[in-house]
Formats: sequence, structure tokens, C-alpha cells
Amino acid sequence: MADYDLCVIGGGPAGFAAAMRAWDFGKRVCIVEKSELGGTGVHNGALSSKTMWELSRDYRIARRRDRGYDAGNVAVDFRQVAHCVDVAVDEKVTQMRRQLEALSEPRPNRPGSVTWIAGTARFLDPHRVAVEGNEPGSDRTVSAKHFVIATGSRPRILPNIDVDGHYIMTSDHVMTMGRFPRSLVILGAGVVGCEFATIFANYGQTKVYLIDRGGRILPFEDEDVSRVCSMNLELKGVTIHHRANLVGMEVVDEQVAYTIEHHTGARETIRVDHAIISVGRVPNSDGLDLHNAGVELAPNGYIADKDTRTNVPHIYAVGDITQDVALVSIGEIEGRHAVEKMFGESTKTLDYENISSIYFLDPEVAAIGLNEKQAQELRIPYRVAVYGYRLNNRAIAMRATGGFVKLLTTDCEDLRILGMRACGVHASTTIEAVSLMMKAGHSVRELAELFHPHPAVTEAVQDCVRMLLGTSIYKPEVFTSDLRLSRIEFEEPRVDELKG
Repeated sequence: MADYDLCVIGGGPAGFAAAMRAWDFGKRVCIVEKSELGGTGVHNGALSSKTMWELSRDYRIARRRDRGYDAGNVAVDFRQVAHCVDVAVDEKVTQMRRQLEALSEPRPNRPGSVTWIAGTARFLDPHRVAVEGNEPGSDRTVSAKHFVIATGSRPRILPNIDVDGHYIMTSDHVMTMGRFPRSLVILGAGVVGCEFATIFANYGQTKVYLIDRGGRILPFEDEDVSRVCSMNLELKGVTIHHRANLVGMEVVDEQVAYTIEHHTGARETIRVDHAIISVGRVPNSDGLDLHNAGVELAPNGYIADKDTRTNVPHIYAVGDITQDVALVSIGEIEGRHAVEKMFGESTKTLDYENISSIYFLDPEVAAIGLNEKQAQELRIPYRVAVYGYRLNNRAIAMRATGGFVKLLTTDCEDLRILGMRACGVHASTTIEAVSLMMKAGHSVRELAELFHPHPAVTEAVQDCVRMLLGTSIYKPEVFTSDLRLSRIEFEEPRVDELKG
């Protein structure tokens, strides 16, 4: 008889969600975690970095002088900021530990239990893992009927850069700094790189350089989103090296010297206090001895899966270890879904079309579904309405009118939502109704006459819908700089995606 019904390898958000869903079914579960409970999603990723972003935003607002007050000498100390981040992380870890302790033994009429094992797991065969315990003498072998692999990912390291964790860092090392650096270079202009550039620029203690290999930051997003975020970074004093390739980076005399080659061919060497390497992530699949279980890997090291199930029927993979979207919310849903499939409670497949995400920049960006760049690459005809924050009463009240809401729909009578981008304050609040409409496949018309609280940024979504219907209060013919209403067509559209 197996020790457990389910063994979850990895105690981050995806693994924790899977374990708790298995407990719902009355199963005996164990979680094997080699490091800290909560994983990257809590310690070096979503929760920690977003806490730092929120604190930096509060600090920048406190220093503003266009709100009828002058706060005077507003001081900031990196160690105190790091302490606040640690407190936030500890709150979440304490919650997780509390639940594990409460569910460690079966309850009356609830046979399920969850056991936490601190150690590193590797497969011995399809139904057994050897666990090297974190404490001396705690090594053991664990057998289970089913497995969920949720070991996550780690920052990608470039072979020609020596990451020492002090002068040259990844996102895993940022909170270990003892002070705000006087200068900092960030390699990589994707979401994570731009988020750290925003955080340090908000505090105003650090000269920030951002190396952007492409022509603009956030290259996967529409140009208008990229332009707003880039402009705000530069207004804060961030130097963005557009169309620049890194030639070399090394520590020289307790500083980081980096050399870039501009698109003109000219080379430039700059010295800074620290560097952050932000060039993507790689899966934590090495060391699992997956070959002993017969689990197949993709060429890039991710676990190959089909709707969370690997090629071995009783072994599943969820979260960043797979090639699906690397978001905490997606990992949690995948963990729950895997368990529901495992124990026969779900026959549906996951639908990733209405995935929403938030970029913690200045301003914040909320995204769901297709953007214009993607729709045009797919040659999908669409209609688009853009409503500028300068016409939204909540944004006016907050004195934060930089930004817009952009809504894309099908170019047909149904006007079904293809995607949305919100770039500005409270952007994340605009997503939920749109996500629900996309999941249900309903027409955007149903959003036209909802009763919104006023004033609210969500009213901008309603105004976009009314623009598409030709019934908006403010007219795009008048406010040409703040409103946009367009219809994009192709000679040979991909109508197969727009049937109905």
C-alpha cells in the first residue's frame, strides 16, 4: 500500500493549491518542499516584489507637491523597506503553515490529511521518490498513487556573466542589499525588468539604467502601452538603452562595469553599483531524476504535459515547470484542475483564452486576451475603442490622468470581446467583468448599461462599449487626442476564429 494518495513535489502556490484540493476529496497528501514554503510566488516573486512596488508608489505619492500639501523631508531607508516586505511575506507563510498544521491529521468525518516534508525529492521509479531531508537523519522514501510536480522555475543565468548575488544579481537577490544603490543597471526590458526599474525609480535614490535589446520596452505589448510606460520611466530619470546589445559585464573595483553596443555600432562602457539580470526563467526540472519515472521533458527542460497530465498517466505537472503561462493564479488553477482530473471530478480541459495579468509599472497595466499586435499578426478583423483617462472622473479626482482603457471586439454584429488593455491607476479593477464576458462568450453589448459606482475607473470600460455602439457620451470626433474608434480589416482574414 502506498504511503499517500498524492505526493506533491513543490510547496509554492501551484503545489499548495493542488494539495488543498486533494484534501477536499479526503485524500492522504504529502508536500515535499526543499526550500521555503510558498516558493518563488511568495518569497522572490509576486508577493515580495509587488509589496515593494506598493511601498515605492506610496513613497512617491508622499513626495508629490501638486496635491495641496507638502510633506517636507520624507526619508526612506532600504533596510526598513526590506523589513516591511519580510513582514508581508511572513504573514502569508504563517497562513500556509497554520493550515498545514490544522490539516496534518484526519478529522471526524473528514479522512483527508496533509503532511509537509522538508527536503529534496527525486524519483526512484514511477511510484516512489527518495527525499533527502533538510535535517540530519531525516532522509526517507515516499510512495504515492499519484504525483503532482510543481517545482517552479528560477531566473535564467547567462553563461558569460558571473552572477555573484551581491554586485551582479537576479531577482532572487534584490532584497539582500543593505542600502539603496547609487546606480543600478537592469538587463532585460520585459515585465520583471521594467517592474524593478519602476520600483527603484519611484524611490528616487538610485540612477537606473535599463538595457533594451529591442526598439522599445515590453515588445510583446502594443506600442501605446509601451510608450506610456517608457515615457514615465524616463521622466523619473531612468536611462533606457534602446536597441543595445550587452557586450560584457564584470565586477571591477567593487563596481559593475558593463559594455553595450548601440545600433550604430558604437560601444559604451558604464560603471554602476549593482546589476540585475532579468532575461527570463528556466524550469526546476533538473535533479528530479524524471527519467526514473519515465516522464518526458521538452527540449528546453520544461515538463511536457497535456492539460496538466504528463505522458505517465498518474503523474501531473503544474505551474512554472510546464510551458504554460507562468502566473501564480494560473499555477493555482492548474494545481486544482490536475487534482480534479486525477480523482475523476473533471472532464473539461483548461481554457487559457481569458487569462488576465497585471504589470506593476507606472502606471500599472492590466491585460486580458489579445492586444492589437497579436490580432494583426493573426490577421483577425477587429474593432477597437480607446478611452483616455483624462475623461474619467475617478482619474481626474486622483490627479492621475495618464493612461487609457482599450477594448478589442470581433468585427461582427455580436461584438464579442477579443481582449482588453488598461494602462493607468486602478487598471486591475477593470478586468473582472471583461474576463467573465469572454469566458461566457457574451456580446460586449451587455456592458453598455450596467450601473457602475461613480466615480470609478471601470466606467471607462463602459464608455469604450458605448463608443463601439455609437452611443458614447463623449464623442471621438471631438476629443480626438483622448478617444479612438477604429475598425481593422484584412483582405483574407482568419474568419475561422470568429465564427458565430
